[in-house]
Amino acid sequence: MFHAPLPSRAAGGSDVSLLLDQLSHCCSRPRYAFMLLTLIADVARPDGSAGPLVRVDDSLVSLRDWLCDALTPMGHRDPRRMALVERVRDELRKEERLTGDAAADEALVQDEVRMRVRTSGKTNLSRAVSELVKAGLLKRHYQGFRVDHLNRGAQRQAVYTLAGRARALVSAPPLARRPATRPRQGDLFAS
Repeated sequence: MFHAPLPSRAAGGSDVSLLLDQLSHCCSRPRYAFMLLTLIADVARPDGSAGPLVRVDDSLVSLRDWLCDALTPMGHRDPRRMALVERVRDELRKEERLTGDAAADEALVQDEVRMRVRTSGKTNLSRAVSELVKAGLLKRHYQGFRVDHLNRGAQRQAVYTLAGRARALVSAPPLARRPATRPRQGDLFAS
């Protein structure tokens, strides 16, 4: 009675709302999948492909590492993340790698946590990408110098291409504009 019907294209539903509806049906973690698609769209070329490398400041980082790092802040308040920080701190203390300098020790702990989160984040990323590929929202291939190898990765880097409704997330390239000039009042009546 009080439920609105699902949006359709004819009823004026936007591409993004249709994408969200599709994600809610095909992904086990639709919010995570949407964030992932949005991040890919942010670094995608006009054809919708992103990777294998992303420029970060003055260096190049693999797309998967960049995506993991970009998604990492989403879990900073998670109790499991806080427990990981304490566990890493205890491990470093037992290994006697902490120096006693609070700033240096905290940086060491955060670097180790970042590496562990990135490793586990790649697993989450792979699962989400596999769901998106099955749903037809993403295409995945690899680029690199090793082609025929038992290990599909084999020093090759992932390239993701937005497909289907996910293409709505790619911003249109800016149109070529004429230089904006302000008309002067005298120009209106000039012959």
